[in-house]
Amino acid sequence: MSEAELYTWIFLPLLIFIARVVDVTLGTMRIIFTSRGARKLAPLLGFVEVFIWVAVISQMVKGVNHVVSYLAYAAGFAAGNYVGMWIENRLALGTVVLRIILAQSGDTLAEALHQAGYGVTRVDGMGANGPVKLLYAIVRRKALPGVLEIVHQTTPKAFIAIEEVRSTEQGIFPYGAKFSHPLRKGK
Repeated sequence: MSEAELYTWIFLPLLIFIARVVDVTLGTMRIIFTSRGARKLAPLLGFVEVFIWVAVISQMVKGVNHVVSYLAYAAGFAAGNYVGMWIENRLALGTVVLRIILAQSGDTLAEALHQAGYGVTRVDGMGANGPVKLLYAIVRRKALPGVLEIVHQTTPKAFIAIEEVRSTEQGIFPYGAKFSHPLRKGK
C-alpha cells in the first residue's frame, strides 16, 4: 500500500472519526450545559466544537470521495453522542428533586434521610387508592445513588420520580454543601 493509499484509506478516516467523536462529544455536553444554565462554559465548548467541525469538513471537501471517510464521519457522530452522554453521566453535575409517594406515613423514610443529612418535606396527598404521603428531597446528582439506596431499603414499594433542578436557594443539605449550580453564580 502506497503512502497516498494509506492516508486515504486509513489515516484520514481515523482522523475524521476521532475528530468527529470529540466534536460531537463537545456538542452533546454543550447542549446539556446550556440546558442547565452554564452560561460561560457552553459558548466555549461551542467554539471548540465548531472549530473541530470546520477542520474535519475542510478535509472531507478537499476531495475525499471514499466511502470509508463518510462511514468514519457518521460513526464518529454516533460515538460522540454516546461518549458525551457517558461523560455527563459520570460528572453527575447539578441537583435533582426526588418526589417519593408512599401509601404509608413516610416517617421512617423521612427520618432515615434526615439521619443521612438530607432535608425532606412531607405533604399529605390523595392518590387513586386513598391517602398518600409525598416526600420531597433535593440532592446532588452525585449523591443520588446513596439516597435511592436509603429509599429502597426503607420503603421498597415507594413510587419515585426524579427531575433536574436548575437552581436552589436555602435549604438543608448534607455536610454544609452549597447547592448553587457549580458552573454558574447563584441569584
